Amino acid sequence: MNSILTKSVLGVAGLAFTGGVFAGPVAAHAAEPVHGKPVAVQADKPDAGKLIPHGVQGTQSHIDLNDEQTANVKAIIAATKKAGLPERAAVVSIATSLQESKLENLGHLGDRNDHDSLGLFQQRPSSGWGTPEQITDPEYSTLAFLKGLKQVDGWQDMPLTDAAQTVQVSAYPDAYAQWEQQAADLVAQHWNN
Repeated sequence: MNSILTKSVLGVAGLAFTGGVFAGPVAAHAAEPVHGKPVAVQADKPDAGKLIPHGVQGTQSHIDLNDEQTANVKAIIAATKKAGLPERAAVVSIATSLQESKLENLGHLGDRNDHDSLGLFQQRPSSGWGTPEQITDPEYSTLAFLKGLKQVDGWQDMPLTDAAQTVQVSAYPDAYAQWEQQAADLVAQHWNN
């Protein structure tokens, strides 16, 4: 037999034997249960690319939230789910509320009030958003905002500030953009809770 062929056959046989020796014990232990803490998989988190599809615009702002503000975040997310809308709608809603009220359910503010604006989104009864009682209900006010958002052609593909401004018609149309990162972080944190 050719010496090169002999060496090749012996080399392959050696590799097979070595592989079997090393794989044997590993394979033998593979069936044994592994004891330890389960590993948390983050598959239940919303896709960050869907939360901020265009990237954030401009300098971002951030505030620390108290329990009431966090409850309002959860109410906005629940209303978004009830409306059958995706996570991006919750991001737009939360960013809008951060700008309008810092996620506080505002009642009448007296002389500091902007006309008759109330609630999480500074919606006005005189503009047809609902009664003061309805507008200060987080679910109702969010559903009213989302109803307006759904009427905006292509809102899903717009920068956040454009989508929010089309619904809100604010005197400060670019102000919503500064809250996009915090809104996305809040949706990622609370969407599946």
